[in-house]
Amino acid sequence: MAGGSPPSSALPLPLFCGKKPSTSCPADASLQQTFRLLFYTVKKEKFLQIPIRSRRLRRTEGIRRLFSETRVTPSRLVAPLFVIEGNGKPKSIPSLPGHFRFPIPTLIREAQRLARRGIGGIAIFPCIAQRLRTPTAREALNPKGLIVRAIRRIKKELPGLPVFADVALDPYTSHGHDGLLNRSGRDVDNDSTVPLLMKQATLLADAGADFVAPSDMMDGRIGYIRQALDQAGYSDTGILSYAAKFASALYGPFRDAVGSAQTAGTHSLDKRGYQADPANRNAILRDALLDETEGADLLMVKPAGLYLDILRDLRENTRLPLAAYQVSGEYAQIYAAAQKGWVDLKKARDESLLSIHRAGADIIFTYFAKDL
Repeated sequence: MAGGSPPSSALPLPLFCGKKPSTSCPADASLQQTFRLLFYTVKKEKFLQIPIRSRRLRRTEGIRRLFSETRVTPSRLVAPLFVIEGNGKPKSIPSLPGHFRFPIPTLIREAQRLARRGIGGIAIFPCIAQRLRTPTAREALNPKGLIVRAIRRIKKELPGLPVFADVALDPYTSHGHDGLLNRSGRDVDNDSTVPLLMKQATLLADAGADFVAPSDMMDGRIGYIRQALDQAGYSDTGILSYAAKFASALYGPFRDAVGSAQTAGTHSLDKRGYQADPANRNAILRDALLDETEGADLLMVKPAGLYLDILRDLRENTRLPLAAYQVSGEYAQIYAAAQKGWVDLKKARDESLLSIHRAGADIIFTYFAKDL
């Protein structure tokens, strides 16, 4: 049969029917007529009459690339880097495979390598000696401290590479928290912490940081930091607010990297008194938009992968650029699964980054940045 309607015997059974339709039943007869209209035979092959076929735009690699709506490029990525004292070799971080704590000379070389690859920027985090960690985070305000010297060297060698500098006290406190503890020693004192963050941010701006990045989650700190920067003459220094930083279980490898886990003796410091509740959506949207009114130039969601709904909420409620941090635990999960042979590393990496970008992130902080 070269064309026209196929015979009843050639029609497929409806997927929801376990027997041949009856011609005596009006409903079954209608189904038969529907299938006759849908099917026709050409060269003994059956074809569905489907005028709109989405697969036309997925047919070849070139076509898929041409119509891809979301693309992750190195210029939209920020690479987290860890710096330590000394002039020796980089030290590996066992819980963060493929990453190292760099002495300043090798940190410069790593930053140069990333810059040649077109990376969007770097975020520098210090790992200082345990003896320098105190309850009052005194080393955070040292004008000759490790992070200050590292930023100055980076900006001298690579003045065009954007540098993000973390504003928080956890790398410097002996208890591992992001601020000063209150008299009871069981909670962070918000209002005594903020003045230290103001001084720390000003010190980092003076070192040359393009953006200071308060990750502490103290109330009111964005407005006060903006005021401190402006009064010190750093009105051009931007503020990346960790506006939606959740009390996540996925920060363990990072805490290893900066030494705060060693300080506190645990990977699971309880920071629920100031970091956001993973159960909440509306509350964190309010907090993030409040940071915008206080003067933040960018807003961040952290972690990224488990909080894409929050990222989308922010994208629909602000015109500020959005950053998302694919945190150390997210990286470690993908890497570990790939090492076991359970997932393809490159495909899992790319899919995870695409989903973050697609949800609304303009830039992504990721430990995969060095590999793209």
